[in-house]
Amino acid sequence: MTDEAVVYVLDDEPEMVKALTRLLCAHGFQVRGFTRSRALLALEPGQGPACLVLDVNMPEIDGLGVQERLRQSGADLPIVFLTGHGDIPMSVRAMKAGAEDFLTKPVNAADLLRAVRAALHRDSDRRAKRDALAALQERLACLTPREREVLDHVITGKMNKQIAADLGTGEQNIKVHRGRLMRKMGVRSVAELVRVAERLGLAPAT
Repeated sequence: MTDEAVVYVLDDEPEMVKALTRLLCAHGFQVRGFTRSRALLALEPGQGPACLVLDVNMPEIDGLGVQERLRQSGADLPIVFLTGHGDIPMSVRAMKAGAEDFLTKPVNAADLLRAVRAALHRDSDRRAKRDALAALQERLACLTPREREVLDHVITGKMNKQIAADLGTGEQNIKVHRGRLMRKMGVRSVAELVRVAERLGLAPAT
């Protein structure tokens, strides 16, 4: 992972936070430890990949409550849960809500390191997909209204002549608009354009 990757550790036992921090730092991770839920929730999200190693049983806000608040705030961090008192319904609830893993204390170091690496890679992939989608949305926003109309027709598989008839213009005009929108969207074929349109959630014109 990159130097910007961060592992957050939240456990109400200071000694546990210290032990986990030492372990993770010894394996090259950048770590920020917390003993209070509210202190973690008050953080501004960073720009790089991150994950959270989270104790389930805490007096202030329990781990499942922290998970829900992070989700509601849009800080969708992959979470590795730790618990000394976990049960099957609790682990099922945590996993359904998107937890990366659910480990029991005393946690095995190899299991924790594996889970943390998986969580960071998952967050890195999510951020890359989000950034790629944002770039496509910016390209789409650069299209003129006419180019957007032509795009909507092109992704249905219509030929230039058909599009021209639908839009009440000449076939040569459609060729020009089609060429421009393809360049702006960064694609070289209709198949690529269709895939981009699917990623953007664009419905073909009817």
